Amino acid sequence: MKKDIQVFDNVLQLIGKTPLIKLNKMTKGFEGDFFAKVEAFNPGHSSKDRIALHIIEEAERKGLLSLGDTIIETTSGNTGFSIAMISIIKGYECILAVSSKSSPDKIDMLKSMGAQVYVCPANVKADDPRSYYEVAKRLHNEIKGSVYINQYFNQLNLDAHYHSTGPEIWEQTEGQITHLVACSGTGGTISGISKYLKEQNPEVKVIGVDAYGSVLKKYHETREFDEKEIYPYRIEGLGKNLIPTATDFDLIDKFVKVTDEESAHTAREISKTEGLFVGYTSGAAMQAIKQLNEEGEFKKGDKIVVIFPDHGSRYMSKVYSDKWMEDQGFFDSKTLISEKIQYIK
Repeated sequence: MKKDIQVFDNVLQLIGKTPLIKLNKMTKGFEGDFFAKVEAFNPGHSSKDRIALHIIEEAERKGLLSLGDTIIETTSGNTGFSIAMISIIKGYECILAVSSKSSPDKIDMLKSMGAQVYVCPANVKADDPRSYYEVAKRLHNEIKGSVYINQYFNQLNLDAHYHSTGPEIWEQTEGQITHLVACSGTGGTISGISKYLKEQNPEVKVIGVDAYGSVLKKYHETREFDEKEIYPYRIEGLGKNLIPTATDFDLIDKFVKVTDEESAHTAREISKTEGLFVGYTSGAAMQAIKQLNEEGEFKKGDKIVVIFPDHGSRYMSKVYSDKWMEDQGFFDSKTLISEKIQYIK
């Protein structure tokens, strides 16, 4: 009797069920046990696969999408890649408005996946007609039969993680998790996971990671939008110059701010110590853990889960480029990659 071939019907069936990996060297001497939820194991190499698939399938279920329709989104790169990948499988056109802060690697990947890409200036106000938010909205209004994902203001962003990432973490830690540390951009990841975990155990402490130059931490503490907090920063997919409704601030216990420079060095450190080739926001999340440990946040017996959102291949021209690091004033001879290269003539 012939056995069935063990095969997936398409790449979308690989989304989710990412591994939890113990951090050993990065957290040596820290109080507590630390585990990384490594979202680069998704087929699109980031956590954004989860929300893209969930939102698109909900639009299909409601009859908002038909074969050949156009999906439009605002993205720093990862959500766009996920949407482009899903559009290929499902037969949709894909148009993406991308911040100029996104790495050239990300933009090239989007083009390679067949998306039409509009690169918009990063350092303009959210309501500026050139901002990637406004460009996406304009394209949606102009293109008949289009669906605008609008991840920053879409409750389904939060729901995707409530139904997938949260239950996975609870099951993988057998309910022992005491802390969740996650970067906050749209806020869907941290809010959705937090909602699920706190329903299981209200004592789980949820800590958001924000960037200097972003308004999220102060808004969380005061519920006031302070435009004076806004200034340019380099980390992609972290922090915001507006308040996304996909973030449920009541589900987040506190925020920690991290710098561009320390986050970049920490991303490099993760790859060289734990063997996990992760992106800039993963460095930011790990940098927050370093700071929290110094503040005495953790104690023996704590089980801390940190979200590593994406893969280092998206940042070859940024944090993994010695030239880019030097251009930003981040140069540190201890972290030079080029020193490892020897050319034989």
